[in-house]
Amino acid sequence: MKEVLLIKNGELALKGMNRRTFEEMLIKNMRRRLESLGGFTFTTAQSTIMAEPLRADCDLEEAAERLKKVFGIAGFSRAAAVEKKMSVILRAAEEYLAPELLAARTFKVEAKRSDKQFPLRSPEICAEVGGYLLRKYPHLTVDVHNPDLTVTVEVRDAYAFIHGKQIKGAGGMPTASAGRAALLISGGIDSPVAGYMLAKRGLELVAVHFASPPYTSERAEQKVCSLLKQVAKYSGRIALYIVPFTEIQEQIKDHCPEEIFTVIMRRMMMRIAQTLAVRERCGALITGESVGQVASQTLPALACTDAVCSIPVFRPLIGMDKDEVVAISRRIETFEISILPYEDCCTVFTPRHPRTRPTLDYVARCEQALEIDALAQRALENVRFMQIRAY
Repeated sequence: MKEVLLIKNGELALKGMNRRTFEEMLIKNMRRRLESLGGFTFTTAQSTIMAEPLRADCDLEEAAERLKKVFGIAGFSRAAAVEKKMSVILRAAEEYLAPELLAARTFKVEAKRSDKQFPLRSPEICAEVGGYLLRKYPHLTVDVHNPDLTVTVEVRDAYAFIHGKQIKGAGGMPTASAGRAALLISGGIDSPVAGYMLAKRGLELVAVHFASPPYTSERAEQKVCSLLKQVAKYSGRIALYIVPFTEIQEQIKDHCPEEIFTVIMRRMMMRIAQTLAVRERCGALITGESVGQVASQTLPALACTDAVCSIPVFRPLIGMDKDEVVAISRRIETFEISILPYEDCCTVFTPRHPRTRPTLDYVARCEQALEIDALAQRALENVRFMQIRAY
């Protein structure tokens, strides 16, 4: 008996004539995610993708865990693929689903007959399989409205597939189907969640992290890598640029009014991140900001920050409160990493009384004390690069 994975691609079914392009991107992402398990072949038919392991000893349990986090998958099932004969289908249903049938008290059978040459129609398949399972598992009763287990038989072109419950997927769109964007990532709770949310809409992530040694430690960088590795379980591999930011922060501290430190710092970050984004063919920047969360995230402060950007700035958390963000971070398992006590450069030289309503004219005048282009250029010349992979 051959065991495969049947993948439902959900939202992609709405893509009309472009659907095949999106399906190919999804298959490419799944192949990358599963390659270390020995490889799979992928076959597409009728809004379902069959993933068949190339090795008999493939760890399908681990494959299923990885597929749960692949964007573009609405749901999937582990299924037995068997010959299209009722005698074979009946035995396969009895044996393959034995653990689930023994644990259930009620069940029903659903059948889908895509191969119209198959001699039995869907209701007849349901009746035969249901009757057979009742004889083999006499503790079971039929409940068509709220069963403990739904046994599904799908008769398709090459095989008949038998499976039980469907596993919920991550949803969204395949990574890279909507282009690329650069994520400004700190070591906090918000930015990994922001990256996850826009990766779910099909954006491939390029991460930019600002480090300020000796004010920030090597452990703070390791923390960011751990966060991105967790996000990469959903988004796929992530290119990470680590930008040296110490000189810039010290220059801001020495030459600019304290009340405006953070806004000027953010503007320098956006300038540098935008340069890296353009190099990496990114169409936008992503930040984890939320309106009013801190002094640099008031509307006037955000306007001052965005004024240095010529590409869009996406803020998926802009209207969320902290509890909502924390709930997502717990679900994607970044929260416990984010709260590790290794501070990032955003906590360096924090003003005691930050200005919450800065004007663009005032900020621009304050920046005249800095050699902005030279500072940015030196930082860019010393950027470090690494590739983050989940597996």
